[in-house]
Amino acid sequence: MAPIPTPPAEPHDSPDAYVGLAADRAEQLARERGWSTVRSLPPGAIITMEYMSGRLNFEVKDGRVARAWKG
Repeated sequence: MAPIPTPPAEPHDSPDAYVGLAADRAEQLARERGWSTVRSLPPGAIITMEYMSGRLNFEVKDGRVARAWKG
């Protein structure tokens, strides 16, 4: 039987730290801190619910991060 793959480690970083930042600055900071994927979404966007390790999601309203979450 094949071993179960280990997902890549996520940065030890709180998504709440990005709330209120300008979207472009938040994305740059997230990449510097080790997030492999950063996804910016408008409020109410329809998205898939699969969890992807290493991904940080931003809900962006008026150019600022209104909400941030992992996966």
